[in-house]
Amino acid sequence: MWICASRFRSLAKNFKYSLNQKKCISTVFSGIQPTGVPHLGNYFGAIKKWSLLQNEGKNCVFSVVDLHSITLPQNPLVLRHNIHLVTACLLASGINPNLSIFFLQSQVPQHTELAWILGCLTTMARLTHLPQYKEKSGSTENIPLGLYIYPILQSADILMYKANEVPVGEDQLQHIQLSQHLAKLFNNRYGKTFPIPQPLVDENCARIKSLRQPDKKMSKSDSNIRNRIEITDPPDVMLKRIKEAVTDMTSAVTYDADQRPGVSNLILMHSLCTGKSCESICEEHRNLDTGQYKLVVAEAVIEYFKPIQAEFQRLISEPSHIVKILEKGSEKASKIAQQTMIEVKKLVGLSHFGKL
Repeated sequence: MWICASRFRSLAKNFKYSLNQKKCISTVFSGIQPTGVPHLGNYFGAIKKWSLLQNEGKNCVFSVVDLHSITLPQNPLVLRHNIHLVTACLLASGINPNLSIFFLQSQVPQHTELAWILGCLTTMARLTHLPQYKEKSGSTENIPLGLYIYPILQSADILMYKANEVPVGEDQLQHIQLSQHLAKLFNNRYGKTFPIPQPLVDENCARIKSLRQPDKKMSKSDSNIRNRIEITDPPDVMLKRIKEAVTDMTSAVTYDADQRPGVSNLILMHSLCTGKSCESICEEHRNLDTGQYKLVVAEAVIEYFKPIQAEFQRLISEPSHIVKILEKGSEKASKIAQQTMIEVKKLVGLSHFGKL
């Protein structure tokens, strides 16, 4: 059953809704783990897209998914600090808690409640084949159960708000397919309840590559910090990272992602920071060699993130303000989650007898 406009109005006053009661505005859900400061790949592949979707007038629900981060061991003090860092980064990057529901996952316990119900619908064989489990379990001797079942929690995150659009990278497509599978299983067994979520894949998301290993994506988990640029890095650090970026033996500035992945990665970052096409950038800088061109890219990246960094510094200096934003957002999310779980429990048969 779709969430109608009148229900959204009562559950979250700032949630935008359609005047046509028969057709609700598209609902978007996405989350980010608090495992460090987002890098350029995170920003252009996800965070900027979130801001655009929010400003397009869609019902957006965004979460700092801290429960997902503890699938692997975390230092509690570092985790709390990272929650503040990521929240400040998202707010500085344009996520507006007055236009979207923006909350901390662990403050809405219904997520784990729905994850248990969905977990009872899936099989061990289905989870074993998911790519991130295979990737991370290969380097872990004692595999935590959370690492195995966290895609079910991810599905619960999405289905809780009856989202029908989920911005993701290509590496998450199989997890969205699991969400689709679980929504269909639940609907077939108990009656139509959840829309089937569709992935929103931005082609640029998978194309932002590691600076030192341009055959791999830029990653927060990479042990070599020289492989990435974090959006809060000072200008001198951004300049250094770009100057050290791997290119090739050809000095011309040309775009060829297959044959020249290093310089093409720099051109892509330049394009994303300026709004210019890769073709026009190559034409404009045809008289430069790649060493000279790196300085141009660095200047564009530094200028683009300058206002974001200024706002980040302001926010991170006010931790109580960050806490209030997350608490307020979690209250809004909880109202929707409570209603979803009342509906789900009734269908599954878990209602209190007095509430049947």
